[in-house]
Amino acid sequence: MNIEAMVWLGLAIIFLIIEANTVAMVSAWFCVGALAAMAAALLGGQLWLQITIFVVASALSLAAFRPLVKKHFNAKVQKTNLDAVIGTVGTVIEPIDNIAATGRVKLGGMEWSARSTSGEPVPEGAVVKVDRIEGVKVFVTPAEETVNVK
Repeated sequence: MNIEAMVWLGLAIIFLIIEANTVAMVSAWFCVGALAAMAAALLGGQLWLQITIFVVASALSLAAFRPLVKKHFNAKVQKTNLDAVIGTVGTVIEPIDNIAATGRVKLGGMEWSARSTSGEPVPEGAVVKVDRIEGVKVFVTPAEETVNVK
């Protein structure tokens, strides 16, 4: 085995060790490229050709397999509790007034301090949609319909 092929094999092993320690699918693509370059070295290819094959094989393996690996490793991203609240619809149980710093909404059985996203007051009983959360306050905009709170 020539020295160039041994260097490529060494690089492939190093990339595998890095991948085993990170498990983030970062260097596996370079391992494939190093093995392809090693094959070129064993067949007597020039150094410039080996390097080109390394770069091309690494890029092709990344482009071909990264979407598949990403799909299987990150198949289901869980929303956090806060992410699950954004976009939900609730009912105003205390009138929202940003100037007076008052307002409460009921969202899925829980009460939240609320402020109006637009700054406009929102009356009790209005149906609102959560736009964002800042600290312990939800920022809401009125939804299309209103309901009476009993």
